[in-house]
Amino acid sequence: MKLIVGLGNPGEKYRGTRHNVGFDCIDYCAKELGIELNQLKFKSLYGKGLVNGEKVILLKPLTYMNLSGEAIRMIRDYYKLSVEDLVVIYDDMDLPPGKIRLRQKGSAGGHNGIKSTIQQLGTNEFNRIRIGINRPDPGQSVVDYVLGSYKPEEKEFVSNAVKQATEAVEAWTEMPFLQVMNRFN
Repeated sequence: MKLIVGLGNPGEKYRGTRHNVGFDCIDYCAKELGIELNQLKFKSLYGKGLVNGEKVILLKPLTYMNLSGEAIRMIRDYYKLSVEDLVVIYDDMDLPPGKIRLRQKGSAGGHNGIKSTIQQLGTNEFNRIRIGINRPDPGQSVVDYVLGSYKPEEKEFVSNAVKQATEAVEAWTEMPFLQVMNRFN
């Protein structure tokens, strides 16, 4: 079984913001892979389905970004999944808009959702798909930037990145994550 988690903040006021690109990706995955997000449990909205014969869970933690790890740990413990069966999708200010980067481990890099995940799982060795959102302009607050909407010229790049990340998720149901990394990085 594979657990695909997209990080974001619940609620209408956060929809379409840079920090919610993980949620956007899960929504797109659900549509493309035919998985309905219709269950509320584990402090999350999630859905289960089959992709290429592999059981898949798509998960959106409803804990708000800074506590995302709690929801991930709860569902991981319930289904007794190993960290190798987890991928976390989230925004990254160190990548340009629309660029994706897959990794198998690493630090939180200042991302509070990843910091919470590392803390709750007790390891930094889990699969990640980072989606670039770029850095704020000089003098602009990081919080205002990540909780802000995309510039018109960024929207197409980010939309393509969400599609690419979904393709990577689907590929992961058929091949090891390292091979998926080599294909998409």
